[in-house]
Amino acid sequence: MSGRVGDLSPQQQQALARLRENLQDLLPTLPKADDYFLLRWLRGERVSGEEHMEFRKQYDLESILTWQPSEVVQLYVSGGLCGYDYEGCPVWFDIIGTLDPKGLLLSASKQELLQTRIKACELLLRECELQSQRLGRKIETVLMVFDMEGLSLKHLWKPAVEVYQQKGSDAVQGPPSQPVTLARSPTSKKKEEQESRREEAEHVFMGRLFPVAFNLVKSFMSEETRRKIVILGHDWKQELTKFISPDQLPGEFGGTMTDPDGNPKCLTKINYGGEVPKSYYLRHQLRVQYEHTVPVGRGSSLQVDHEILFPGCVLRWQFASEGGDIGFGVFLKTRLGERQRAGEMTEVLPSQRYNAHLVPEDGSLTCLKAGVYVLRFDNTYSLMHSKKVSYTTEVLLPDKASEEKLQSLKRTSPSPTQ
Repeated sequence: MSGRVGDLSPQQQQALARLRENLQDLLPTLPKADDYFLLRWLRGERVSGEEHMEFRKQYDLESILTWQPSEVVQLYVSGGLCGYDYEGCPVWFDIIGTLDPKGLLLSASKQELLQTRIKACELLLRECELQSQRLGRKIETVLMVFDMEGLSLKHLWKPAVEVYQQKGSDAVQGPPSQPVTLARSPTSKKKEEQESRREEAEHVFMGRLFPVAFNLVKSFMSEETRRKIVILGHDWKQELTKFISPDQLPGEFGGTMTDPDGNPKCLTKINYGGEVPKSYYLRHQLRVQYEHTVPVGRGSSLQVDHEILFPGCVLRWQFASEGGDIGFGVFLKTRLGERQRAGEMTEVLPSQRYNAHLVPEDGSLTCLKAGVYVLRFDNTYSLMHSKKVSYTTEVLLPDKASEEKLQSLKRTSPSPTQ
């Protein structure tokens, strides 16, 4: 049995009755505490009733739809509600590639960015209720399109990823205020169309760095959720019309919908973000806690090794120095099992001096080859002064399943000459 209204086993009916009994004191304070809501809660196994109420109070969900974030967040947080799928379910577009994560985190608090996402979730819940009234049948499904075009290493900046992970958890599984699950969207086969009507949502992804980015957030998804992600390839515009009617799909994404002025991007519905002007910055840097603090003596260097087992991994670092600037570069060892001088290794990222004593540095590198990569902090040019380096380094692994899927899509894509 699916565990949805009208399709419950005796055990599921008993579980629903027990939940309703356990929450009888809280039910009058919960919005729309019908069987649909409680069954989503049971399927999600998210939080207790007390935690749910605490969450609602913390983010003031009773009035969050009237709350307005700051100007910079309104202008540069991307995404928007636009159109409905074949089942009449709301479609939300998340535009990742044009997002400026560092600019936003230097201009707004993490709390405000999280609250903006939660507001979007509440907006989708309200839209589901409105659609239920319009169509005369229950709508509790949301289809989400994640446009990863333009995803780059800047999106893997560690402070931003930490926010992505929280936002991703909220977007994919719903915050405690809306415990939902995900499943298949409509396909061309009638039987699968009927099955899909009982499903909760669909996530469609596009992009090249997606395997690494996905691996960072998938730990926040249930196994069921991960199974229901669809990755689109070269013909993604045509593929999207299998989920969304062209008249409900912006021209930018392969449909026929436009703004009143004819703009195919539907800017009145979808915000595409962009680089945040520095005039919005509230601070020049974020406070970072580093994992290691090590002295680098005068005329010497510090080498930090990372073994990369297969291509496609991303090497990420953050560092600051005390006592003056510090040199930094990335090298690939030519002989394993021994320390090598910089001149004996292959230079991957040219070494240069950074004013990390004034502004902390961060960066990422996609490793094109397997091997031992060396992050080298260089103080050999300073014969008088020792330095102290605080740093955090890590290797981000791609999700192999999604990487293989992308590779298979590339193999089946038409060549430029076709």
